[in-house]
Amino acid sequence: MSTATANPNPRLDKLDGRALFGELHRRSGVLATTGWISLAILAGALVLAPFDSRLVLGINPWIKPVKFALSITFYVWTVAWLLEYLRPRAWAKGILSWGISVSMLAEIFCITAQAVRGTTSHFNVNTALDAAIFAIMGAMIAINSVLALLLLILFFTGKHEVPRPYLWSIRSGFAVFLAASAIGGVMVAHGAHSIGVKDGGPGLPIVNWSTSGGDLRAAHFLGLHALQVLPLVGFLVGRHRSWAIRQKTAYVLVLSGAYALLVAVLYFQAIHGSPLLRM
Repeated sequence: MSTATANPNPRLDKLDGRALFGELHRRSGVLATTGWISLAILAGALVLAPFDSRLVLGINPWIKPVKFALSITFYVWTVAWLLEYLRPRAWAKGILSWGISVSMLAEIFCITAQAVRGTTSHFNVNTALDAAIFAIMGAMIAINSVLALLLLILFFTGKHEVPRPYLWSIRSGFAVFLAASAIGGVMVAHGAHSIGVKDGGPGLPIVNWSTSGGDLRAAHFLGLHALQVLPLVGFLVGRHRSWAIRQKTAYVLVLSGAYALLVAVLYFQAIHGSPLLRM
């Protein structure tokens, strides 16, 4: 495996904002555009939220599209950036890019449609339409998880012009991301995200994680965004010129392990019905 010791992201520190997004489009125009579409949905939800007095599980129905649109934007743009290091064949890159794009757009469209209807999107099987929408969402997340697993495998087996510390941060990010996706599967099996209390009770501001019982969303959220946090950690550690490659790699692995442990602690805390914060 090639692990060149140059800057782990040779272009990133030389790009201004406009050039950065141009580079993002060069790496994957499909995923870059998907991110912009998601941001447009976020903007629309923010405009509509103040004029909508309805409540879904105790909060404004547009809060959920806002959160998911922002999360999806970060996700697809991160994958677009990281795809460059795999240098896959055009057909493989197309499958990965289009598969993730379609699955994420279907997800945010379903969530937004249910917000328009003033009802829940996840775990909602109250009507045939609600059940169909939830089934579509489940299928899209399953497809995305398979593609994310394929990316993890490729980052372990392919040839990469990436320094070892940065490469391990990417691998760790995808591994924790997939573990968090599995937590999503636990929520589906449970039929709710809360443990010991009903969904929709008192919760933390914005995220609405339960303050009276366990809530699997905290671990799920933190785990999913390992895909942004850990590669960023790897990038920053890689810039430390006074450390040897082995030392940098060790730091990345320790920090990745600590991050994974935190996700695990939040998961087991929720499973035992304890809130992240009791208010």
